Amino acid sequence: MAAPLLDAIDIEGKVISGDALLTQREFAEYLVEERHAHYHFTVKKNQLTLLQDISLHFEDRKEPDFVQYDTPDHGRIETRKIWTTTELNDYLNFPHVGQAFMIQREVTYKKTGEYTCEIAYGITSRTSEEAKPEHVLATNRGHWAIENECHYIVDWNYDEDRSRIRTGNGPENVTRLRRLQLVLSKPKGFAVLLRKCDSSRKMYGPSLTTSE
Repeated sequence: MAAPLLDAIDIEGKVISGDALLTQREFAEYLVEERHAHYHFTVKKNQLTLLQDISLHFEDRKEPDFVQYDTPDHGRIETRKIWTTTELNDYLNFPHVGQAFMIQREVTYKKTGEYTCEIAYGITSRTSEEAKPEHVLATNRGHWAIENECHYIVDWNYDEDRSRIRTGNGPENVTRLRRLQLVLSKPKGFAVLLRKCDSSRKMYGPSLTTSE
């Protein structure tokens, strides 16, 4: 279902990131072979054998290939470590693997001293020559930035998943209103919206219309 959404977009040479739901062989082949793009996928239990193979490889890991220390913000200190490998490229039962990786995210909350540690596994079609460990980590963070700044807010603050608006154009219209509110509520959001509207007026004239 994801592929048709990308058919109208020029993605050649681009990196398409996806969570575990999109970690599918057919979708990987579509991206690399048909669209000449790259993938960056999270690996979880829906691809159990793939997950076990990657996690087993990193059990005996040494020093990380790259460490990123974030500036203390929102009352917490975050450290991200990444390990990458090309040793599994020909072993994993997945097409066009260029690297497998493991990311460890450590968080210390300054007020309470609470410490948490999360580990994530993934694969990318980019080779080690095309993407160094810090680039792989940046792509991974960029994917979850979208999730946290948009989807998470909509799902939790607006409880969108349990919305009972299901008929006609209602769901689409309400979704647009929710996302408009997100734009307006963020810094510079209103200014960006005004610039877009001003550009539209210059291109299409003073009247802007939308479908139902």
